[in-house]
Amino acid sequence: MCAGGRDMEASVTGVIVLLALTVRWAVSLYPYSGARKPPMFGDYEAQRHWQEVTVNLPVEQWYFNSTDNDLLYWGLDYPPLTAYHSLLCGYVARMINPDWVALFSSRGYESLHHKVFMRATVLVADLIVYIPAVILYCSNLQDTSSKRKALSLFCILLYPGLILIDYGHFQYNSVSLGFALWGVVALSRGWDALGSLAFCFALNYKQMELYHSLPFFCYLLGKCIKKGITGWGFLLLLKIAVTVIAAFALCWIPFLTDVEQIFQVLRRLFPVGRGLFEDKVANIWCSLSALFKIKNILSAEIQLQLSLACTLLGVLPTCARLTAQPTFRGFKLALVNSALSFFLFSYQVHEKSILLVSLPVCLLINDLPMMATWFLLTSTFSMLPLLHKDGLMMAYVVTTLAFLLVTTALLSFHENTSEDSLKLKPFCLSVRRYVSWFSIPESLVKLMFFLSMLAMAALTVGSCILRPPPTLPDLFPMLISGVSCAHFLLFFAYFNIVHLWDGDKGRSKKKVS
Repeated sequence: MCAGGRDMEASVTGVIVLLALTVRWAVSLYPYSGARKPPMFGDYEAQRHWQEVTVNLPVEQWYFNSTDNDLLYWGLDYPPLTAYHSLLCGYVARMINPDWVALFSSRGYESLHHKVFMRATVLVADLIVYIPAVILYCSNLQDTSSKRKALSLFCILLYPGLILIDYGHFQYNSVSLGFALWGVVALSRGWDALGSLAFCFALNYKQMELYHSLPFFCYLLGKCIKKGITGWGFLLLLKIAVTVIAAFALCWIPFLTDVEQIFQVLRRLFPVGRGLFEDKVANIWCSLSALFKIKNILSAEIQLQLSLACTLLGVLPTCARLTAQPTFRGFKLALVNSALSFFLFSYQVHEKSILLVSLPVCLLINDLPMMATWFLLTSTFSMLPLLHKDGLMMAYVVTTLAFLLVTTALLSFHENTSEDSLKLKPFCLSVRRYVSWFSIPESLVKLMFFLSMLAMAALTVGSCILRPPPTLPDLFPMLISGVSCAHFLLFFAYFNIVHLWDGDKGRSKKKVS
């Protein structure tokens, strides 16, 4: 490529990133989780409190209950990399204004300057970890024009779900998702050890990255088997194992001196005592609870075993296919299927966990623009009760409409509704061997999409202007979670079908050497 072409691509990328940052900062002007809501405030205070704890207490006290660290008040419950990130932010905060992280007295601290600082920490993390990974992923898209790469980049960076949660509600999801994406990028280039290292960092930042762990494992195991498990494959497996062990050891060094430290951190990371689910999350257990109270019928132990069994059964087909045929395209589909299975069936799921499904779906927006766009809109809608509670309805409506308009205008996703465009042709041909009349009309797909958007719009308006009856105070959150769950079950079936009947092996297969 000539220098002029590269300069043009760099300029276009710069403009896209600038627009994406503008949208992010505009959303950050809205309220955050728990603003002016004592005594616990919200996730904003949780992140601030972790800075307070890590910067004032020795590392061996971070995860333990004490007079200086009340675990009932937003106790640290994320892995060590999150704690180190909080420590770094805490040091900067203390240099700017020690009152922001003063032990005890800073609880519930709220000021304009502090809000700017906290929002800036999210933006910096995004710029360092997530956005560069998205740029590199899009630039490496195969068999895609430069224009299409730029359009995919723009659409991914405008995904409203991640923006609203990180810059509105307030979290640092872009860090763990960014590390996971760096792992995906590395594997796409054949850098398996580097990809494993990046994913280990993601897992040590947020334990919910377990949603993506099985596809990473199965893809790399499948490559090792293809190379010959007693030959070069064994050496690759050994290299990956050493990388993973070294990465975990590096992250956990301060906690490896005491066995009780290790177990205490693990207890904080996996609080199984909190129950099958809490808020109105759009998964199968919460949706079924509207019909019968699972928590009252089954014991806590049975609930845990049932969710584990359903989750493993849900990921089994896609992981088996990926291990047998470790293609990069199959890897991306398996990431979606695994994360969606965890979201729908696993234990103690939060509504924000849908972002772990949305990331791999974003990676498919160039290949499956219609279904990817539809899913990303649904995933944002599924978090509506949380966004409404945080005072982010206007930001939700504007960013969602902007994303819909951009994907419609740039990707023309509404035109990609044929069996071939949806990558359903191999499946349909298989079914037609037994049912000759079977087909999926384009008009049916468009009608389903239109009805879906209409239902989401109606529930959005209804939750804002209508007051539920006193006997059903959670009517709209339950309707939103139920409708979203029904969508996610259909998407779960769709993405599994695309992976299991993937007939486009030649173009998508990465060279295993």
